[in-house]
Amino acid sequence: MTAAAWEWVAALAAVAVAASLPYWLPTVVVALRVRVFALVNGDEGIAVPGERVGVEDFKRLYADPAADGRSRGAALSDLFWYWLAPGPQVHQEHLEPGPRYDDVARTTRSTLARLRRDEWAELVTRCADRELDRLAAAERPGRVREVRLRDAMMPLWAAVYYEVVFGEPCPDEARDLIVANADDVASALKCTSLRHMRRRERLTGYLRAKLASGAAPPRLPAALDAAEQVYYLQGTYFNTAVVQMSEATAHLLLALAARPDLQRRLREEPEDTGLIDRVIDETLRVYPLFGVAHRITSADIALGEAAIPAGSVLLFNYPAFQHSGAPDADAFDPDRWLRDHPGHLNHIPFGIGANRPCPARAVAPLTMRVAARRVLRRYALASAAGHTRSLPNRGPCLLLPLGAGPDASPNTGLDTPRPPALRLARQRLRDRWEDVWRSLVQLVLGTYMVWHARRLRLCTTHFATHLATEEGSR
Repeated sequence: MTAAAWEWVAALAAVAVAASLPYWLPTVVVALRVRVFALVNGDEGIAVPGERVGVEDFKRLYADPAADGRSRGAALSDLFWYWLAPGPQVHQEHLEPGPRYDDVARTTRSTLARLRRDEWAELVTRCADRELDRLAAAERPGRVREVRLRDAMMPLWAAVYYEVVFGEPCPDEARDLIVANADDVASALKCTSLRHMRRRERLTGYLRAKLASGAAPPRLPAALDAAEQVYYLQGTYFNTAVVQMSEATAHLLLALAARPDLQRRLREEPEDTGLIDRVIDETLRVYPLFGVAHRITSADIALGEAAIPAGSVLLFNYPAFQHSGAPDADAFDPDRWLRDHPGHLNHIPFGIGANRPCPARAVAPLTMRVAARRVLRRYALASAAGHTRSLPNRGPCLLLPLGAGPDASPNTGLDTPRPPALRLARQRLRDRWEDVWRSLVQLVLGTYMVWHARRLRLCTTHFATHLATEEGSR
C-alpha cells in the first residue's frame, strides 16, 4: 500500500474509534473508577451477596441484631460523611445504635405520621400542580419541552417536605435553597460535581434563623443540641427526603416515558391504583435508590459453618440482590407482581424492619403515585436517553402537553401526541456523547473526592474526639 493509502486507513480507523466511543468508553471508565476507589479505600468490606455470603442469606444477615453498627469503625464512613456534610454525625442513617438514634428515629416517624393519607395526597397534589404551573409558564402553550426529570421533581419535593416540617407553604427563598442543597448532595454522590459547602451552608443558616425565630417544628430530637437539630432537619428532610423522592419519581416517570402503552393504560383507568402500584414496585426493584449500604458488626454472626467476626464491614449490594432470583430479574416487567407472590421476589426498597428501615416507607409509594398522576394528567412522556440506577444524566425526557391544566380530564390523553422522532434521535445521540464526557468527569472528580475524604477523615476524627472526651470526663 502507498503512503497515501495508509493515511486513509489510519484516518478511517480514527473515525471508527471516535464514533464508537459512546458504546465502550463509559463502561471502561466505570470499571476503572471502581478499581481506583477500591485502591484508595483498601480491601475493607465483605460483599453481600458475594463469595462469602450468598443471595439466600442476604435478608437474614441484614436483619441480624449484630449487624447494627453504622459509622464507627469503617473507613468507608469517611466518604459518606464527606458527601453528606454538614451534619452527618446526627443524620439518622449514620447514627450509631443507642438513645440518640432511637430519639432521632422516633422523632422522624412521628413527624411523618402527623399527616393522614388523604392529607399527604392533598399536599402532594397542591405542590405538584404549583410546580407544574411554573414549568408550563416558562414555555409557549402546547409546545413540547425537554426537561431533566430529577431537576423538575426537586422543587416539588422541596415544597412538600418544607410544609411537612414547618406546617406552612414553602416560600420561594426556602425552595431555592433546599433545591440547591439537594442538587449539590446528589451531584457529589454521583461524582458529577464537587461538593460546594457554601451552597449547603446557606440552607444551614436559613434553618438556624428559622428555628431561632421560634418557627420550630412541633417536635425536635431532645437528644440533640441546637446546632445538631438544625443539621438533623437539613440532613433528614432536605438532603435525604428531597433527593431520594426526586430520584424515585424521576425513575418512575422515565420508566413510563419509555413505555407509551403503560402511560395509556394508566390514563384509561385513572382510579385503578393496582397498576401504578405495580409500576412503582417494579421501578424500585429494577432501579433501587440505594447502591450499597454498609453496616459494621457489633458481635460475631454465625453463617453456616463459619462466622463473620465482630468489627467486620458488611457491604449490602441492593442492585445485585434485587436483580437476582429469576432469569428475567433484570427486565422491567410490572406484571411480574401479578404472577409472583411479593414475598418470593428479592425486593427491599425501604430496607428491613429489623435494621434501620426507611421512616418514609409508608408514605413514599403513596406520594409517588400522586405525583406521577398529576404529571400524567398534563403530559405524555417520551425519552430515548439511557436509564441506569444511579441516573447520572438526571433523566432527560420530552413533555408533550395533553390538557389545559391541573383539572383537565385524564381522558384528554387517550389520543396522545406522537413524540417527535427527530428530537428523540437527537436526544439519544446527545445522551450517549454526554455519557462519554460524564464518565471521564466522574473518574477524575470521584477519585479526588475519595482521596480528599480519606485525608479529612471526618468520621474517624469525630469518633476519636468523642472517645477522648469520654475518657477525659472519667
